[in-house]
Amino acid sequence: MADLPPGITQSSRYPVTAGMSPPHLAPAQVLGTSTLVELMERTALESIAPHLAPGETSVGARIDVRHLRPAFPGEVLVVDSRLVEVGRRLCFEVTVSVGDRVVGTAWHERVVVERSRFGGEGPIRSPGPALQATPASGR
Repeated sequence: MADLPPGITQSSRYPVTAGMSPPHLAPAQVLGTSTLVELMERTALESIAPHLAPGETSVGARIDVRHLRPAFPGEVLVVDSRLVEVGRRLCFEVTVSVGDRVVGTAWHERVVVERSRFGGEGPIRSPGPALQATPASGR
């Protein structure tokens, strides 16, 4: 693992879209917690990616999230991550806001791993469309 100093920061902007709304709230449209978590993780990963050795990436190991306020389509989220502890796990403080309104906060831990453990040396897959759950039989 490359030397990662505490204090690495990343600030990313993401527009809120109708597709980020959980289907069970339809017709209401509001940022879903699962998307909030994804953006928090992505921003933390992007902050350290340039500091990793070739063939390394990181995987999420823990995230403690507080989804505090709603965000609506058309608003722009600002996701700020800061690496605060470096050891076996990399620990981040993450804040998501829309203007002065804090939407969510998190304590997020990541672990650096060899990318080959996951079946290849290719680039990190960019997030695709949300997964569709298949109903379990007999329930």
